[in-house]
Amino acid sequence: MTDDRPVLLETRGRSLHITLNRPRAINALTHTMVRLIDEALTAAERDGSVTSVVLAGAGERGLCAGGDIRALHDDTRAGGRASLDFWRDEYRLNARIARFPKPYVAVMDGIVMGGGVGVSAHGSLRIVTERSRVAMPETVIGFVPDVGGTRLLAAAPGELGTHLALTGRSAGAADALLCGLADHYVPTRRLPELTEALAASVGAEEVERTVRNFAEEPPAGEAGEPGELAAHRDWIDACYATDSVEEILRRLEDTATPAAAEAAVELGERSPLALKVTLAALRRAARLGSLEAVLDQEFRVSARIREEPDFVEGVRARIIDKDGSPQWKPATLAEVDDRTVARFFAPLGPDEPELGLAPGATATGAA
Repeated sequence: MTDDRPVLLETRGRSLHITLNRPRAINALTHTMVRLIDEALTAAERDGSVTSVVLAGAGERGLCAGGDIRALHDDTRAGGRASLDFWRDEYRLNARIARFPKPYVAVMDGIVMGGGVGVSAHGSLRIVTERSRVAMPETVIGFVPDVGGTRLLAAAPGELGTHLALTGRSAGAADALLCGLADHYVPTRRLPELTEALAASVGAEEVERTVRNFAEEPPAGEAGEPGELAAHRDWIDACYATDSVEEILRRLEDTATPAAAEAAVELGERSPLALKVTLAALRRAARLGSLEAVLDQEFRVSARIREEPDFVEGVRARIIDKDGSPQWKPATLAEVDDRTVARFFAPLGPDEPELGLAPGATATGAA
């Protein structure tokens, strides 16, 4: 009999296993799932017999494809507030995972996107496999990277994070490691063996040592490189090192590299509003002093961008109707001025998330 609970919990030796269990939806997160994960972490934190928490996804397609976009779309169209409640609890969970006092082992196998990054890439031990595709693809649907993703991508080497954030492209295992979105590569065939070893690991140091013992170098691709991004660092760093989306596009188009030209085409298909707000969010995130401060910022942006037509239109064109032809409003970058972008970062008043800063942390450059 199939267990239809959205989150499965199982204690194996010294490990608490949390399995996201919506395989038909690639384990897309619902508000209920967020609450269940949070409750499981509370129990694990208090249970002295639990040495580590292991997060994985049911099925063969991936850990988690993100938040339940259709539900968010429907709530937004109806003028509801369920999306705000979901994001508030989801972002608090992201912050809790980053501060969790015991090893949090995230098995980032297969598709890991959006909200899936939020429940995995803030963990203390993040594992990718040969099947991993890690992405923050929000600009594709007229949205902006959230769940702490702007902090993660802003911290990537050079301008790799800017490239990934604006295009929405996914990173394989080697590129996820390069960008700091993951820590170790373990082939899928060794995951069952790793799970058994973690069940017998006592204490944080032993858990970390166990994961390191299973880690390998990611396999090289056809060109002999372990990933794609390292070979393109020169033009990526040169083209994206500016605070202007228009200038980024100009540089990409002027660069005599087919890959840069492809990136320019992709940006031309994205929501102009989402591109400009995303770039501003990345630059601001790099100056903020804590993950919590970044999540506060992301909540403001999420709350405001859902009020714009592009999110509903992007989900319609990419996910519901799948015609691939969103009609963005505004339609051009020139129509999105600095004052419009700044509005997305202003305080929300009574809707402020109040995630708060981590103890001893300060937010700089938040204006």
